[in-house]
Amino acid sequence: MPATAAQLSARLSERLPGARVEVLDESAAHAGHAGANAEGWGSHFRVRVASNAFHSLSRVARHRLVYEALAEFIERDGVHALAIEASDGAAA
Repeated sequence: MPATAAQLSARLSERLPGARVEVLDESAAHAGHAGANAEGWGSHFRVRVASNAFHSLSRVARHRLVYEALAEFIERDGVHALAIEASDGAAA
């Protein structure tokens, strides 16, 4: 079963308490592209996260935290692509 935006959002909120999280399933826009699944959802997501945990971290380190939080969905559920927008909670 493909992952849902709600599942990804819940995991990020769990791993980054107090963060502002928005997850959009953009899979339909990628139908027919590499990594798209037959269901048309659950493979391509845009993740917007603003968290104080990102304070003083580089862009790469912020993205690494997001990937680590969502690793289960990537490995188990076929999440193929994440477009990540990660900002310091104070800045957003």
